[in-house]
Amino acid sequence: KNMQEIKVLKKQLSESFDMKDLGAAKQILGMRITRDRKEWKLTLSQEEYIKKVLDRFNKQDAKPVGTPLAGHFKLSKEQCPKTEQERNQMSKVPYSSAVGSLMYAMVCTRPDIAHAVGAVSRFMSDPGKEHWQAVKWILR
Repeated sequence: KNMQEIKVLKKQLSESFDMKDLGAAKQILGMRITRDRKEWKLTLSQEEYIKKVLDRFNKQDAKPVGTPLAGHFKLSKEQCPKTEQERNQMSKVPYSSAVGSLMYAMVCTRPDIAHAVGAVSRFMSDPGKEHWQAVKWILR
């Protein structure tokens, strides 16, 4: 659309809604928006969000890995805590928070981690140590 059409639309919207023109969007829901008008491209980046997540789970200095979830992770229900002591120990681990943070990144800008996040999310209600190790691997 040309700029004149956009101005007309903004005027029509402002007649029905209380609004303020803030110019071109640079950020939305924690994602940075980069616009290349020449190439007709919009790029979304969650770099800052991902840095905050890595900081929160003490993974900011972790060595990056080539795969979201390595083949040596064979996650199953058998790895869920078996005793009340194990369950109590795992309740102190921020498993749900970490998986939720990974899900948000996955949905917005990181579809490449979808399979791995899906695998660890199956154990949200009763995660074991191996499940937590897998989450920490994905965070790398």
